[in-house]
Amino acid sequence: MEKKSWYKEMAVYQIWPRSFCDGNGDGIGDLWGVYSKLDYIASLNVDGIWFSPLYPSPNSDYGYDISDYRSIHPDYGDLDIFKKVLDGAHERGLRVFMDLVVNHTSDEHPWFVESKKGKDNPYHDYYYWRKGKGKNSPPNNWDSLFEGRAWEYDKDLDEWYLHVFSKKQPDLNMANPKVREEVKEIMRFWLDMGVDGFREDVITYIAKAEGLPSAKVKLPAATGMQYYTNLPKVHDYLAEFKRDVLDFYDCFTVGEGPRMEPSVALSYVKEGPDKVLDMMINFAHMEADCFITDFLQRPFKLTKLKKAFTKWQKEMYGKGWNALYLENHDHPRVISRYGSEKYRVESGKMLAASYLFQQGTPFVYQGQEIGMINTPLSSLDEYKDIMTKNNARIARSLGLSKKTVLKLAQKASRDNARTCMQWSDGKNGGFSETQPWFVVNPNYPEINVESQLDDPKSILNFYRDALQFRRDNPIVIYGDYTEYLPKSEQLYVYERSYKGKKLLVICSFTEKPVRFDAPDGVTLSEQAQVFGNYDANFVISNGFTTRPYEMRVYYFDA
Repeated sequence: MEKKSWYKEMAVYQIWPRSFCDGNGDGIGDLWGVYSKLDYIASLNVDGIWFSPLYPSPNSDYGYDISDYRSIHPDYGDLDIFKKVLDGAHERGLRVFMDLVVNHTSDEHPWFVESKKGKDNPYHDYYYWRKGKGKNSPPNNWDSLFEGRAWEYDKDLDEWYLHVFSKKQPDLNMANPKVREEVKEIMRFWLDMGVDGFREDVITYIAKAEGLPSAKVKLPAATGMQYYTNLPKVHDYLAEFKRDVLDFYDCFTVGEGPRMEPSVALSYVKEGPDKVLDMMINFAHMEADCFITDFLQRPFKLTKLKKAFTKWQKEMYGKGWNALYLENHDHPRVISRYGSEKYRVESGKMLAASYLFQQGTPFVYQGQEIGMINTPLSSLDEYKDIMTKNNARIARSLGLSKKTVLKLAQKASRDNARTCMQWSDGKNGGFSETQPWFVVNPNYPEINVESQLDDPKSILNFYRDALQFRRDNPIVIYGDYTEYLPKSEQLYVYERSYKGKKLLVICSFTEKPVRFDAPDGVTLSEQAQVFGNYDANFVISNGFTTRPYEMRVYYFDA
């Protein structure tokens, strides 16, 4: 049985601060807005808040290009209001986690500004500066994930610097011990202030292969990835951070690992002396309607989703801990992807049940709990996300028409998750009294927090009830996992079992009627149904025919 730890028993609410709540009336979400919503967040029955980056940033990648690790972006407030939010969260039993982004900085960070002053500058080796292979020829053939090639030329130095993401996000040279000491000091700064841990951005990229070799095989926007993904040195660096800093605090770490497999995740999170992270966020289950990236779309395939869910549940059980999520700032809204906007309430609850009752620590993204959906924009020029712009550029270069690329962006852009939070049917959805920095979905008069607070049948109250059930029932946290009907293209059915109790979760991913028959040894009519998204729940011949996107959860003695 898993050793009990507080991070295993918590649920986390993710805030993308720019779009959460405007507290000072300038059209941008901020910490005053967060402070005003702390009671609401606590009412969701979550136990922590993860803030996407709050630091000063030029916003090339909306906060993931940091120019000062020890302060707060003026758009969001200052350290005083942050401390007020931190104290207010702690008073409500909420832990607070910061986004730690140390694969790269902003090109406006003082370290990088200094590094450009000359090869003898002590900060020059904080980054990957290299000579090219000739005129207009970078040091290797690696691609940036955001902007063409992964190298940018500086004519004054006659050198190139590496940027795996935007050219305004130069990669830190973690092989330099001085850089690692800087990271430790950043961690100590926030932990000493009272922060409870970190979500560590693309942490599996922080080591680069010695010599930075060119890749033999070229892949669109991914050439060279094998030379900076999950290299052995990543473990060494994380072990150093843990030994020198994290072990001295009662804190939590969750890494982000693109293209991650459970076997690799366990090398980071497996219980024991070599564990360097508490959890690893993976993207495998978010590829059921695309190939690797949301922009390479294909029809949703339930069996692909289930295979990813089950693989992580089975391979991690008893060894390491899962991070569970269906939405965050990097993906479009899940109801628009895996559910149905026509059956928004039904599919919203069903999708929640599909992951909240698995083993792991669940993350809920702002707006997910009220069933927010995608917000298609009418022009590519309206999209703000740098990744969307890059994907559109690549798609156009491959011959896709502007109309086709716009349709892809409308479905796949990360901006779908970054529209303003819908608090009420008032002006701008209650997000701000003034013109918001970004769009508010026009459906805010129907989809908003205020309209769902006192509605027992709302998606919001389903999330509250499901998260409370998770708190109250160890089976959800510590039980084992069995999947039924793995080949079904319509139903996802799984069972949790723990200390003589069972939980059976039945989720229909279609509006078409599907016959479900209970597994052997289970008599539905004799079991307690604890959740459902329809009022009348008949059982005929130990089964039932599903209604559109129906969900049922039964809890019973084994």
